[in-house]
Amino acid sequence: MEVVQSHLYPHPQLIVISGPSGVGKDSIIDLMKQRQRPYYFCVTATTRAKRPNEVDGVHYQFMTREIFEQMLGGGDFLEHAFVYGNWYGVPKPQIRHALADGKDVILKVDVQGAATIKRLVPNAVFIFVAPGSMADLAKRLQARKTESSTDMDLRLKTAEAEMKELIKFDYLVMNPDSGLDQCVSVIEAIISAERSKVEPRVIKL
Repeated sequence: MEVVQSHLYPHPQLIVISGPSGVGKDSIIDLMKQRQRPYYFCVTATTRAKRPNEVDGVHYQFMTREIFEQMLGGGDFLEHAFVYGNWYGVPKPQIRHALADGKDVILKVDVQGAATIKRLVPNAVFIFVAPGSMADLAKRLQARKTESSTDMDLRLKTAEAEMKELIKFDYLVMNPDSGLDQCVSVIEAIISAERSKVEPRVIKL
């Protein structure tokens, strides 16, 4: 499907924001929403339990494993992955509808998911968000208080491996402690620059 008709932009973009667990992807998305830019924020579906203060349909589409696997069998996900014992998937319909309306689509996925999308939609814009340091990342994960010590060790080891994947991305944006506002401003500048390209990316799903 090639999106050519647009009400906002002639060539709306698919912006993939990724990075290690705990790097602040949710906080980035929350601040981008607060700035009220004309983006469409794709909501990832997951079978994991809802955390305190998370809202169904806003942070994730929380669903049972049975429903997720039914959608999976119907080919309704752009990408899907089984991560830390739970399913995650990006529904295709919401992306197609938003692009057809001329809206840039913001998609937050883990590094494994970004690699899958890169194979399927190579013309998307891939942004890797990195922490100021691995020590900063460890502190953020500890502050969440959602992982056991074993899970914490696994996430940190995974994060170290994921940092090596940033070479496959288009952009690297740092998100150090107390640097969220600047991080989001850089991401928005990237999106603005992509819109201004003489030969813009054409997204096909």
